[in-house]
Amino acid sequence: MLIICAILFPMIAGIAVSLPKGWPYPIRCRWYALISLTSAVLGICTIFFGKRVTLFTFSENVTLTFSLDALGKFFLAAVLILYTCAAFYAMEYMKMEERRPVFFAFFYVSLGALTAVCASDNLVTVYLSFEMATLTTVPLVLHERTKEAVAAGLKYLFYSIGGALMGLFGVFFVYYYSVADPSFRPGGFLDPAAVSGHEGVLLAAVLVAIIGFGTKAGMYPMHGWLPSAHPIAPAPASALLSGIIAKAGVIAIIRLVYYGVGTDFIRGTYVQYTWMTLAMLTIFMGSMMAFQEKNMKKRLAYSTVSQISYILLALSLLSDGGLRGALLHVMSHASAKGCLFLCAGVFIYKFGKRNVDELVGIGKQIPVVMWCFLFAALSLVGIPPMGGFLSKWVIALSIADDGMKLLSILPIVILLISALLTAGYLFPVVFKAFFPGRDAQVPEVRDEAPWLMTVPMMFLCGVSLVMGVFGVQILQAAGF
Repeated sequence: MLIICAILFPMIAGIAVSLPKGWPYPIRCRWYALISLTSAVLGICTIFFGKRVTLFTFSENVTLTFSLDALGKFFLAAVLILYTCAAFYAMEYMKMEERRPVFFAFFYVSLGALTAVCASDNLVTVYLSFEMATLTTVPLVLHERTKEAVAAGLKYLFYSIGGALMGLFGVFFVYYYSVADPSFRPGGFLDPAAVSGHEGVLLAAVLVAIIGFGTKAGMYPMHGWLPSAHPIAPAPASALLSGIIAKAGVIAIIRLVYYGVGTDFIRGTYVQYTWMTLAMLTIFMGSMMAFQEKNMKKRLAYSTVSQISYILLALSLLSDGGLRGALLHVMSHASAKGCLFLCAGVFIYKFGKRNVDELVGIGKQIPVVMWCFLFAALSLVGIPPMGGFLSKWVIALSIADDGMKLLSILPIVILLISALLTAGYLFPVVFKAFFPGRDAQVPEVRDEAPWLMTVPMMFLCGVSLVMGVFGVQILQAAGF
């Protein structure tokens, strides 16, 4: 029952601490810190000692079952790292916001939902947990309750529900043609005898499901919600949405393709080529939009559209190397993009600055924050020794080894163009922050952010560095 405790504890504890009225905010923060640390410890214990558990049996082969394999453990580690950092950061950041108990209640409920997604043992459990993750994160987008926040929250909700229904369509057909025990396993669980003669229908259903689950990951053409929802949420919520919540779609796609139907079933079909094409289009489009955007958080949101599709492109190779590259980029992007959104939150918290043009000379006032921004930007661009370099290197090698002629060249070209665009929309921010020019009117007084904000950012930079130096060894230790 350790897995169930890891799922339910942050949900129940977060609501219990948020419900009482009249508690001073510092008292609540002490409880939130305890919840975060306890949830992290429970999650770590679950990674090492969690056992398979079935909560409900809906029919003979449809169950609500949780179990942690190597993939689930890796994603859960990313969830725990980012949520713990965001929790302590939020304790300081949310001082400037209203309805703090509501925010933290849904913050911890969504942590339980993401834990359930990571620990799902079959496609039905993934789908139900996926939907719960959507419903529990919508209030994070709606938090400010402005007209823009409501519009962004509804857009996120409608896109996510539409994508989930497309995913459910695929799940139904995969189950229909599965063996008696459709638990996840490498190579999939399709019944060859049942599939024979129905390959066309199943391929179409799988493509619909990939696009549907890809909605959460911001893959074209279902990406429209992400640039609207991420910038409007409070900074710690934006870090979670971009860094890990959007990757719930990635988990669902991996489970469907690598552990459900199996890679051999769709390799060389129009499903693979369509998926690869959509991923490349999203990478290029997201980078171009980020390059042109002036609002910092919106620029980072468009960057997320592009960067998560690196993961989807790697997965579309349907190879072991592609899977390893995708997993490396999951952790590298989570740490780097989480750090960048937290930095953007400091710009708002300390100075009320939201646009890139307003950040000239800001490195003189908050140098620690801007150094964190620089290291995270290095990772996102793909500069060694940061994690983004290693993940993109492994992805590029996997593409080159794939032997698909033009489709072995075009993705690498797209990756290089995207890297240049990423450098173009991140490095000038750092350069102008530290070197504003002689004519700029910049206060020379150092006014660094509180430690509750800077320490989580520095920790995420450290995670990105560790992934860049030891990423391959970490994957091997995790079983990949």
